[in-house]
Amino acid sequence: MALLKLLLTRPIALMMLALGFLSACTVVVDEPRPGPRPTRPQACTMEYAPVCGERGNRMRSFPNSCQARADGFNVIHRGECRPDYRPPDREPQACTMEYNPVCGQRGRRTQTFSNACQARSEGFQVIGRGECRREDDRPSEGQFCTREYAPVCGQRGSRIETFSNACEAGGAGFQIVHRGECR
Repeated sequence: MALLKLLLTRPIALMMLALGFLSACTVVVDEPRPGPRPTRPQACTMEYAPVCGERGNRMRSFPNSCQARADGFNVIHRGECRPDYRPPDREPQACTMEYNPVCGQRGRRTQTFSNACQARSEGFQVIGRGECRREDDRPSEGQFCTREYAPVCGQRGSRIETFSNACEAGGAGFQIVHRGECR
């Protein structure tokens, strides 16, 4: 009864009590960037139309878009997630026009870019300075390699390795990506 009398005679007490109840409720969002979560459907069909979903930095394949949304993921493209896929940057990146070529790699694909900024803005990782090399410098049958030190970066499948020269890389079955050591 005393509490009711206090609340009725002193409006500030009522406000403080209400703030106390409201402050007990907090909302935690686990996503690194702003944006609404997809609405979660109640039931999904068993239709198979695979999609790639993203939540925060996590990507996962789903049988269909409904199931992706049901798990709180945003659909980023049709088809299963690919390891070499990088979503485009949310904010455009301005790069200079300087010509300082680099070799970039995304998944198994290598490409030459005018500079490192342009490679990164396209979602590629810079793996060396200079243009990417693709020609096969494999020695012919019975050919021996010299001990010359002119390092090259070679690639075979997903393996990247530095060799003392192009002949050594070709002899090991590696394709030359660029001159110089691998980074």
